[in-house]
Amino acid sequence: MKPRRANSFSVRRTLEERLQRKIEKLSIIRAVRMVAVVALSLAVIAAIIEWAVDPGIGTFRDSLWWAIVTVTTVGYGDVVPTSSGGRLVAAVLMLAGVSAIPITTSLVVSVFVSRLQREQHAQDADERKELVARLERIEALLTRESA
Repeated sequence: MKPRRANSFSVRRTLEERLQRKIEKLSIIRAVRMVAVVALSLAVIAAIIEWAVDPGIGTFRDSLWWAIVTVTTVGYGDVVPTSSGGRLVAAVLMLAGVSAIPITTSLVVSVFVSRLQREQHAQDADERKELVARLERIEALLTRESA
């Protein structure tokens, strides 16, 4: 049992390190793409399931339209699920949409905020070093004048 735990810990650590490297390379364009991929993935998966379980949806195009409108919380109401299974898929998609997209967005925001904070701390440290050097020069001049 212990070797398996050690192995799963190693896999988890490797995944975390990979994710951390990817996050460090995150740009605005990649961030927008990441949020869009999450939303579109949810929509496509839900559209496939909805099309399979709800005969009232009609075509796959209608199912995909419904899923996109639902996951983005627009909800036009022109295409709606009619079966119990379809409504269950809709409920799961709604919950996933209002949780997965904001979670992804907040992850992106926290990455950018952390990056800005690190840059600000580095800049503050440089400014403190410069101020200390200036103060030391002033003290040296004052010591020479008073001597």
